[in-house]
Amino acid sequence: MKLTKFEKKIPKKIYSVLKLRGFDDLRPCQTKSINKGLFKDKNLVVCTPTASGKTLVAELAILNAIFHDKGKAIYVVPLRALASEKFKDFKKLYGKHFRIAISSGDIDSADSYLEKYDLIITTSEKLDSLIRHRAKWLSLVKVLILDEVHLLNDSGRGPTLEILITVLRKMISKLQIIGLSATIGNPEELADWLKAKLVLDFWRPVRLDKGVYLNEKIEF
Repeated sequence: MKLTKFEKKIPKKIYSVLKLRGFDDLRPCQTKSINKGLFKDKNLVVCTPTASGKTLVAELAILNAIFHDKGKAIYVVPLRALASEKFKDFKKLYGKHFRIAISSGDIDSADSYLEKYDLIITTSEKLDSLIRHRAKWLSLVKVLILDEVHLLNDSGRGPTLEILITVLRKMISKLQIIGLSATIGNPEELADWLKAKLVLDFWRPVRLDKGVYLNEKIEF
């Protein structure tokens, strides 16, 4: 759908950034997220296929938290390598608009220097450490992005992720939570637990065909 049709629903500064980046159209999960309250600080669980545009939903929430709500954003990923990748991507896209930091090391500390940054990219384990050290800047956080939120069901990382979500919701009364995943088995239940609107869509940029390979032939 054309970006111009959502001009009145998108804060002016964010709209100008999208235009500057060359966006003319929005994908289905992005329009659904806007219509379900993305810019009204509503919690969202975005469950759509890979490459369908979930990351831009997160970016819009981050821009809204920083530009409109005048607060900080935290982007949580499951792996340090992914944190490094996201840091490079966001630094390239938004480095001139706001300050971006990565905190994913093994050092167990409050990382007080992060108070100077607007977007903090981290892992769930590191965020858990920051919470336990009562980092003062956490009270300034407006949005929490949870990439691969389906890992709540993972026996290893799930408990840590669940605890930090629970603690942050108690610490920050008006915290907006955006959960992203392509593979949630129970999206309605998860959205209900997070008190979030469910954004469910099956559009993908490249058609996916399923087939069975047998005797050197594939039957679709």
